[in-house]
Amino acid sequence: MQNIEPTWILLGTIAWLLIWGILGGVRTPNVYRLKNLNPEGTRVVGIFAGMLGGPILLIPLWYFTPVVSSRVTAVFAILLTIALYRVFALYDPDNLCVTNFNYVVNQTANGLQIGFIYALMAVGLTLIYGIQGVISFAHGQHYMIGGFISFFFLKWMAESVGLPINPLWGILVAGIGTAVLGLIFEPLFLRPMHLGQIERPGEYAILVTFGLAFLLENTTLSIVGPFPQKAPGYTPGLGMVNLGPWLLGSLELGPIRLVADRLVAAGASVLLIGLLLLFLNRTWIGRALRAVSMDKQAAAVAGVNPLRMNTLAFGIGTMLAGMSGAALVPIFSWVPWIGVEAAGRSFVIIVLGGLGSVPGALVGGLIIGLVEAMGTACFPDPTRGLAYKTAFGLVIFALMLLFRPTGLFGRKES
Repeated sequence: MQNIEPTWILLGTIAWLLIWGILGGVRTPNVYRLKNLNPEGTRVVGIFAGMLGGPILLIPLWYFTPVVSSRVTAVFAILLTIALYRVFALYDPDNLCVTNFNYVVNQTANGLQIGFIYALMAVGLTLIYGIQGVISFAHGQHYMIGGFISFFFLKWMAESVGLPINPLWGILVAGIGTAVLGLIFEPLFLRPMHLGQIERPGEYAILVTFGLAFLLENTTLSIVGPFPQKAPGYTPGLGMVNLGPWLLGSLELGPIRLVADRLVAAGASVLLIGLLLLFLNRTWIGRALRAVSMDKQAAAVAGVNPLRMNTLAFGIGTMLAGMSGAALVPIFSWVPWIGVEAAGRSFVIIVLGGLGSVPGALVGGLIIGLVEAMGTACFPDPTRGLAYKTAFGLVIFALMLLFRPTGLFGRKES
């Protein structure tokens, strides 16, 4: 009987979440409309309230119909997360995420570090969409190209020049290389669409960026081969020498141990995102890019050339993708098809954060990094957790499309 009990806990929880979540999501907006109140955001609150407390929370919500704000939604989300964690503890009491707090803290730190690098990649894609209204399906391949540019640059410097250098220089070189690719591709293939020379621009943009993705991936495969490559670490050969709280190769802060390579890559990503935000908000060109994203015609009247801004945005977007790949090539093994998974992850992040929102891409990257890290670490079967890594992000993607299609920071089209 003890072997069956956890299964019943899981099935009962799923049934409760589905029944009361659906009822709360369907009924709550209708109640607000019947009382001539604004129903915006009430569907999500109704779902969370139903999942969390069933009729105990839904009946007062329908009776009092309080004003729904982002804070109310956040409170319900936090309480629901705590409740689900308690149910998970009953289902799998021996899981490390239940029994070992330090393990949870370390996995959270790992998720945040990778999340910043994911965010750097997604910021480039959301910038392209915000300026051009185009989703680049070659974004993952630019990420892949950036990793290989960094790898071969570092290899050339070490073997041919005889000057081994830190992979941070590879990030800079990869950014330049992928930016050049973007600055060449956009005027040749996307500008005709903006000039009105293409009858069906939406379909054209999908096909031409897909074509670029296939070209980059298969060309790279034919040149470098299918074998995994990996660049030297940011702190190579230093080992784990104890220097108090600092370790060469890692950093220890209380229960948290941060791997040096991931920490350096995350720090570089934070720096680059910060520089991008300063560029967009403090420089004339950055303000011009933002103006074009808001209203191309008004920006043109003010003296901004939208075509040049389109090219610049695409170049910056591909540059950020390449730099994020270069940041990760010392950490993960690199193969020509690694961009496919990266592209899918970028799409999930920008939908989660809101299409065209740079802050949304940053928050979305952190959320996906945390979800993947915690999902992999806390999966009941440790041998299968890594296999479902991508699936955890896709679950968040599906939930966001269901509950808030505009994303966390997205705006509804007027």
